[in-house]
Amino acid sequence: MAKQTVADYLLARLREWGVEHVFAFPGDGINGTLAAFGRAENQPKFIQSRHEEMSAFEAVGYAKFSGRLGVCMATSGPGAIHLLNGLYDAKLDHVPVVAIVGQTAQSAIGGAYQQEVDLVTLFKDVAGAYVQLVTVPEQLPNVLDRAIRIALAERAPTAIIIPSDVQDLEYSAPTHAFKMVPSSLGVQWPTITPDDAGIRAAAALLNAGTKVAMLVGSGARDAREEVQQVADILGAGVAKALLGKDVLSDELPYVTGSIGLLGTRPSYELMTDCDTLLTIGSSFPYTQFMPEPGQARGVQIDVDAKMIGMRYAYENNIVGDAKTTLQALIPLLERKQDRSWRETIEANVTRWWETMAMEAAVEAKPINPMRLFSELSPRLPENAIVTADSGSSANWYARQLKFHGTMRGSLSGNLATMGPGVPYGIGAKFGCPERPVIVFAGDGAMQMNGLAELITIKHYWQEWADPRLVIAVLHNNDLNQVTWEMRAMEGAPAFTESQTLPDVPYAAFAELLGLQGIAVENPDDVGPAWDRALAADRPTVLDVRVDPDVPPIPPHATLEQALDSAKAVLKGDENAWGFIREGVKTKLQEFLPHKDS
Repeated sequence: MAKQTVADYLLARLREWGVEHVFAFPGDGINGTLAAFGRAENQPKFIQSRHEEMSAFEAVGYAKFSGRLGVCMATSGPGAIHLLNGLYDAKLDHVPVVAIVGQTAQSAIGGAYQQEVDLVTLFKDVAGAYVQLVTVPEQLPNVLDRAIRIALAERAPTAIIIPSDVQDLEYSAPTHAFKMVPSSLGVQWPTITPDDAGIRAAAALLNAGTKVAMLVGSGARDAREEVQQVADILGAGVAKALLGKDVLSDELPYVTGSIGLLGTRPSYELMTDCDTLLTIGSSFPYTQFMPEPGQARGVQIDVDAKMIGMRYAYENNIVGDAKTTLQALIPLLERKQDRSWRETIEANVTRWWETMAMEAAVEAKPINPMRLFSELSPRLPENAIVTADSGSSANWYARQLKFHGTMRGSLSGNLATMGPGVPYGIGAKFGCPERPVIVFAGDGAMQMNGLAELITIKHYWQEWADPRLVIAVLHNNDLNQVTWEMRAMEGAPAFTESQTLPDVPYAAFAELLGLQGIAVENPDDVGPAWDRALAADRPTVLDVRVDPDVPPIPPHATLEQALDSAKAVLKGDENAWGFIREGVKTKLQEFLPHKDS
């Protein structure tokens, strides 16, 4: 019988932990492990990306949407370096991912050898929760088990580094001896219950308020029913942090939608006018969109003590699981008899969705980007997974899409990096192969990462139970979000040399790969294109020609402020009149008569 190598044991231990997929790219620093994959009949399954950064993003998307551990793997030196951006995405969005990386042989370490990088130091920040170098076989079980448990416990990336020669050593288990560290599989997680005195104090504070606002993030996702109960009792409106967009249905009349620069006007008004704030499972960082200091009394609930008491001067900071904490809180809450606050919120929400429909209907050259999103909303399958890349697509994802049913959605929330949209979608399809997945990507992100990962989609899509993976490209030949940031934040015209993108036929590229490609240049064709994509028997790229001059106006901006911003860059911006025209037409929709007027 052939000997079991360290690499063989690594894969066997991953299988015992229930790991089914490893997102990776090969290289000689992990040759021993690649050989072990062959001996293990590719269990867990090696998912080959086009680039190690994509492997990390795919692991993040897999973990976000499946709720399971994400695992990525790369070779030594440059391969390990390429993982970093995706791992930082996991760190900042609190996602459990384990990175397994190779290293040059131990005999070469310290000798300025090819691809030799101090990987422990390199990963010390991004995987600061746990990063270890494996030097002897007996060390591996404990290091791997701890990396997995810590990633799950801390909701953070961890890393283990295995030199190439160690991977080929015969595996030997830790013995019952001095300085040996045995290990074990599995973990039973506790339910973190809140302190009784803290719950009573929080209930008293919330009962005393007359205008209660709630802010929920991804940490409230498993407490959907309880969040709705609390909102009903307190007559509260509920705003959603960007990573919490899928916590509550947007069809609920008191859900004000996203908050912040990418948020909605009802969420802005909710925070401006409230006298009480209840934050659940969110570390939303933009305090300028929170109530003014001293305006509101506050309660925060979060399972992570490290994130408690942040962003606002809360009077009650409760560490506990969101669901359990709300279940303890609900019996102590008193139903608000005066529902005028709730009625105002619901009226604001109704008007907002009417405004969004009106803005999406504004004519543009050739297609208003908001129409791409508004046409999808009523067509969204109840079990869809939606992700958006960083850029202007994130604005419309946050504001225009109405989530409902069991839909899931996410993006790079805190790192806000370009390029994860398509690999997130790939990770989602491996984690939830029975669900349709929709990706929104600007053409900048598509050229950066998405085009290459279409090849990965070509390679694997026939394995998915539901073949629908729709990638909608906002094709405007402009790095649009940065263009608008230059105008709004710098008061500067767009710098053409940095902002203009080469024109690429995205739909044609998809068709070359055997996928479905649909080019859309007429506004009236947007809806039918979605119908074709959602009925397709294979992945689809929608190549949609959108107008770069349609502005992502923040919810708090007045018409006068929008005009002032435009005037500041009127001279020297070749598209000045275009974005002034579209900006005025878009902003005016807020003031035109609505159905309720």
